[in-house]
Amino acid sequence: MAFHRITYHEQYKFATLHNYGCTFRCSFCSYKLRSGANGRPGFAYPAPKQYLSVEEIKKVLLELRPEKVYFMGGEPTVAKELPEILKFAKEELHAMTKLGHTNGSMLPLENLDGANVGFKAWSQELHTKITGRPQELIYGNFEKAFQSGMQLAANMVYVPGLVEKTEFEGCVKFLSQLSSDIPFHIMGYIPVPGEPWRRPTEEEMNDITDLCRKYLKNVAASHLSTEEALDLSCRDDRFRVKTVAGA
Repeated sequence: MAFHRITYHEQYKFATLHNYGCTFRCSFCSYKLRSGANGRPGFAYPAPKQYLSVEEIKKVLLELRPEKVYFMGGEPTVAKELPEILKFAKEELHAMTKLGHTNGSMLPLENLDGANVGFKAWSQELHTKITGRPQELIYGNFEKAFQSGMQLAANMVYVPGLVEKTEFEGCVKFLSQLSSDIPFHIMGYIPVPGEPWRRPTEEEMNDITDLCRKYLKNVAASHLSTEEALDLSCRDDRFRVKTVAGA
């Protein structure tokens, strides 16, 4: 089991299942903002004290009857029960299903309508260094998911001195060859305890945004402080949810 909490947004009618664990080992994972530098690879914050069973999850979802069911992490696809819950959400709830964020290592999935894929790098060497996984797996999965008709968005963290312009250009070129309409989000790196990388400047963020807009039509960027990252609800009311199960 991996899902340990369910949240619900009453206004927007979506439920989110939160899981623990990841298939990547990114040292600058933003989840470490909640636990310092002590998170081990794949587990960037302390383990939950308990997990939700599939039956508990189904019971909560049946009571809520959400229009949309989202899955967040960690990395949602580490949950072995995910396929069963996706099938339940589609067949029993007739809900839209989406991975709110994923590294793309298990795409595409049956009964999954959409996914927001976090790319880490373009070059093979850097991708392997950051994630421990081959670049072609992630990009290949994204292409297969796109060709299957899945609604996809993409993002990448801009880390000055590590994930630079050449990595972004390679990624957005790849995406543009699939469709220039794929939404792409640039996230300014938020310094993680124990890591040497710095936060980008506003000018650097503007430069990387201009570069990406040469290839894609729908490019956005965020440059959050640590405090903002730890409380996203202060900037976006979609994060003003209530916990309905687990912790």
